[in-house]
Amino acid sequence: MTPGMDKVNFAVVGCGHIGKRHAEMITRDPGSRLVALCDIKPRAELGLEAFDAPYFTSIHAMLETVPEVHVVNICTPNGLHVPLSLAALEHNKHVVCEKPMGLSKADCEAVLGKALQKHKHLFGVMQNRYSPPSRWIKEMVDQKRLGDIFLVQVNCYWNRDARYYKAGSWKGTAELDGGTLFTQFSHFVDIMYWLFGDITDIQGRFADFNHKDLTAFEDSGLVNFRFLQGGMGCLNYSTSVWDKNLESSITIIGSKGSVKIGGQYMDQVEVCHAQDYTMPELPPTNPANDYGAYKGSASNHHYIIENVVDTLKNKTSMTTNALEGLKVVDIIERIYQKRDERAV
Repeated sequence: MTPGMDKVNFAVVGCGHIGKRHAEMITRDPGSRLVALCDIKPRAELGLEAFDAPYFTSIHAMLETVPEVHVVNICTPNGLHVPLSLAALEHNKHVVCEKPMGLSKADCEAVLGKALQKHKHLFGVMQNRYSPPSRWIKEMVDQKRLGDIFLVQVNCYWNRDARYYKAGSWKGTAELDGGTLFTQFSHFVDIMYWLFGDITDIQGRFADFNHKDLTAFEDSGLVNFRFLQGGMGCLNYSTSVWDKNLESSITIIGSKGSVKIGGQYMDQVEVCHAQDYTMPELPPTNPANDYGAYKGSASNHHYIIENVVDTLKNKTSMTTNALEGLKVVDIIERIYQKRDERAV
């Protein structure tokens, strides 16, 4: 891609809730063009009337039939992210991969290696980085306004019940879902890693309180660790909250100040008390993605598409690179190793 190119041509693979969100953001973006859609289900079952693009049930058929595709957006169940990313890269396409990049560090390394071999960009989707509180706290940490970081606590308490884990769905399966941290809370693991780096000395307790008939994995966990850059941290999470999401928050204790960003989606600065600092007024946060019976993280996917277009036109650099996506998977995989050790 070069400066002055017409538009970036996108194809979306996986046309469920998130895939349609990607397609919508692509059609709204003035620098983008939606040129193909792909899913294994018949088009008529997916509610794609708003999108005027050729439809395919095979990624290989799609890429052979529509060679003008520049970027493939992978929006399928988690367990398919790696093989479909590899297929797109083999066809010499750039890739935008929804979270998580894969379900193991080794698989992510294979995708990253293929992208490097093919000289193609591999974009992760960690849209929570774009929320005003996230941008603000990133600046606070980078400028060391909180001083040395002593303690970080991340709490993620959501509702995911039978309305979400429907019979016959990929959600809740070990092979295609992978676990609560991969599907529900990887965005918040990403924010923690983005702010404070890698972790070590992981310890944890895990439980399956009320999802035994719904999922193949835990619904709750209490995890503590140390940051390689200094300080301690903990991640407490559950999908057993009754009826609706309760909280996604991060509390930071430093030598020069304390911050808590809370709300249901880590979207409200509840406390800011720092030495010689006055909290500015932040822009409003976009609402959460609304899927009817349940809600997800902030609706920031348009920023992802804008960043892809600007990166491919050499106007900027990517916001979430593949190495960062790999590190989030690596952290979750190491946490789950502790879960599996306790289960033996």
